[in-house]
Amino acid sequence: MTLILLAIALTIAACVIAYNLAIYALPVMAAITGAQYAWGAGAGVLMSGLAAIAAAVLSIAFVILVLGFAKNPVLRLIALAFFAVPAAIAGYALVYGITKNTIDSTIALNLLGGVGGLVIGISAIVHLNALGESVFLR
Repeated sequence: MTLILLAIALTIAACVIAYNLAIYALPVMAAITGAQYAWGAGAGVLMSGLAAIAAAVLSIAFVILVLGFAKNPVLRLIALAFFAVPAAIAGYALVYGITKNTIDSTIALNLLGGVGGLVIGISAIVHLNALGESVFLR
């Protein structure tokens, strides 16, 4: 009984962590890609790390600038979608990975993973929209 409660508590903790860190999926992906590109181009470890940091900061700055200056809601939604799609993919993978050993039906597993990805993607949109508006209100 204790192990079941521990598994449930750890699953909830993983979902809460993913929910709070969902807006960082795109900067992490941009940082990894920037580091791999710099490493492949012959840069050392330090320069690859600096390229990763620059790629992550530029991806965040681009979306915050678009959210701050764009008045067109379609353009704002597209900028938010750049962050929400990687977050939704990460949410799907998280829910799928956690529940794949407990659910036998692949249809139910994919539906549950899709709902998890959708919830985490929407949370990324909400968090980033609030962040973009609060930066330019100061």
